[in-house]
Parts: sequence; structure tokens; C-alpha cells
Amino acid sequence: SFLSFYWRRRQGDVLMETLSHEILQNWQVRKTKKQKLAFLEMMQSRIPGLRVEEGGFPHCRNLVLGDVETAKVVFTAHYDTCARLPFPNFITPKNILIFLGYSLLISLPFLALMFGLTTLLAPRLGVAGGFLGMLIGLGAMFYVFFLGAANPHTVNDNTSGVLTLVETIARMSEEERARCAFIFFDHEENGLLGSGWFASKHRKAMKDKLLVNFDCVSDGDDFLFVLSRKARKGYLEALRTAFVEYPKKTLHFESTLSAFYPSDQANFPVSVGVAALRKKPLLGLYMSRIHTPKDTVLQEENLVYLAEGAKQLVSLL
Repeated sequence: SFLSFYWRRRQGDVLMETLSHEILQNWQVRKTKKQKLAFLEMMQSRIPGLRVEEGGFPHCRNLVLGDVETAKVVFTAHYDTCARLPFPNFITPKNILIFLGYSLLISLPFLALMFGLTTLLAPRLGVAGGFLGMLIGLGAMFYVFFLGAANPHTVNDNTSGVLTLVETIARMSEEERARCAFIFFDHEENGLLGSGWFASKHRKAMKDKLLVNFDCVSDGDDFLFVLSRKARKGYLEALRTAFVEYPKKTLHFESTLSAFYPSDQANFPVSVGVAALRKKPLLGLYMSRIHTPKDTVLQEENLVYLAEGAKQLVSLL
């Protein structure tokens, strides 16, 4: 029961599943096609009924458990992982000016490269030289952000979301699992492409269905729930009841108008994005360390708490 879970939390007994520890130890890097296929095969061997839905461009392989058509709620997380960056992907969901300012700051070296090459080549090659300079600058940015070496540590982004789904599946009875679907999305790091293809394929089924997406949930004591307009209208009270406050953790229920969180839930009309963040005066809620080798923080109690909350949500629906 949730009360016994709460008591165990106070005793410091996390009780994570064996599969979660195995993924954390051996399967943190899931970037190349080969790495992804190996991970998918391992997951299918460990979770009965898990299947691959594939298609779209670039070719996406989403892992699906359950019947999306009949599910009362769909729980999701992306399993693909990012390139290693020389700077963290710094996110401030409720402070859009800082977020935009930081995004511009990390773009400056590439803009400088583009400007320098254009200035150098345009006098010699004319319009073609200017175009070539721009192309090289954009290519360098694309390579660093998407095609570079895999980040060796992905605990928060988004191994934590994968583990949350694993923990949720493990804690549910067969009857409870029959009322949900679980999706492990591909190609989130390349622009939410796996979830975009899934949304187009299941557009009718997902039109009015609640989707709860876990992305970066293991590094922080402030849980952020970002609800779309339809989710806020139909499910806010159920979410507040299922995900209750507990010591040292704070919950923030925000709308997409008051908080910005870029993840797969954005492709669905009735959706909730869930993340764990830290908090500082003036800065507010923030996330750092992801997309760098410093992404190593795992607060196991976060994952167990969210899994138990997801289980409670299913019982309410």
C-alpha cells in the first residue's frame, strides 16, 4: 500500500528492482543504432509482452507495453541518450529569460565561427563563400549537439525516466497493467521525433487520453508537473491525489503557460511532463549537469515515489 511505501521511505529503504540496477550499471549509453538494438533486445527478454513499433524518419524504434487503444493512461519516457557536450544543458522551466539567455550564450562560439568563416570566404568566393561559411558553422553546431561522442553517464537524462517505467511496471498487478500502456520513446534527443511519429500513428487513440511523461527525474527535490490545458482541466485533482507531498520533497503543478519543459509530452494534447529539479533564490527551479559526464546523480527515492504515484493514479482512474 502507499502507506507502507511511505513508512519504508522514512526508514530509508528504497527497494528498487533488480532490472533497474542492471540498466543503471550496464545500459546507460543508448545512442547508436547498435547500442539501441542491444538495449531493446535486453528489455524484451526481461519484460514479457514488450514489443517494438518502428517507422518514421529517421527510423524510430519505440518500445510499447500494453494496448494503447484501451488504456486509461499512458506512461512514457525516452530511452535514447545524448551526445557529450562541453557545457551542460541548463534548463529553468519557470524563468524563460534565463533559459533563452543561456541558449544564446552557448550558441555564441558557433555564431562566431560562422561569422568568421563568412567574413574570410565571402571576399574570395562571393555569395558561394558566404553560404559555405554559414554551412560550416551550422554543421559544426549540429555535430556537437547531435552527432558527437555518446555521453558516458546518463543517470538523470534519461535513464531515470526508463527506470521509473520499470519500477512502475514491476509494482503493478496484472489487472492494473491492463489499464495502462507504457512507451519507451526513441529519438527524443534529436527533436522529439520518436514521440512525434507515435503521436501521428495513434492520433485518434491519444486525442483525449492522458499521457504522463517522465524525463530527468532523479536529480532534485522539487518535482515539476507541467500540464497541458486539457490535462489540467480533466486530471489535475487526480494527479494531486495520486502524487502526494512527503518530507524533503516539494511538488509544483504548473500549466504549459506558466512553465516550459521541452520533452515528449509536447506532442500530445492531454499530457503531463514530470521532472525533478533543484531550486535557488532568484534563479528558481533549475536543472543542470545533463548532457555532460557529470550526469551521475541518482536519488533512488525519486523513482520509487513516482512509480508508487503512478500506481495510485491508475487506481483513481
